[in-house]
Amino acid sequence: MRVKSDEAIAQLLLQAKRIALVGASAKPERPSHRVMQFLLDEGYEVLPINPGLAGQRLLGQQVYASLADLPTRVDMADIFRDAASLPEVTQDVMAAGVPAMWTQLGVVHSEAEQTAVSAGLQLVVDRCPAIEIPRLRDSGLLPAGPLQ
Repeated sequence: MRVKSDEAIAQLLLQAKRIALVGASAKPERPSHRVMQFLLDEGYEVLPINPGLAGQRLLGQQVYASLADLPTRVDMADIFRDAASLPEVTQDVMAAGVPAMWTQLGVVHSEAEQTAVSAGLQLVVDRCPAIEIPRLRDSGLLPAGPLQ
């Protein structure tokens, strides 16, 4: 199901406890690094995915090569990959049994989105939780303070 309304996005953010961040970067200037820090500060458990950094630690968290390598289930996958890789990433999300997928700003691929929706995933497209959480908090849909 495509998650579009502010209320539905807020509910997803409240329900998710553990987030896989696909495309995590060790470079502080990269958006994925800043969003990962933001999500950690909000109290989420964040499991970074980056095959080039697998086995290392990023912002204190163990890095995994792929969603398939995660030692535990996650509630949501936050995707920091280019749009062209979204069909493959969507298949990985589905294979890992992740119930929700969130694509970052500019990460749009209609076929991959249709695949995700058809598979029953909750899907948020072309948004950033580091933007949405403060906005939804300001609108009264999310509580003040860390979400988790």
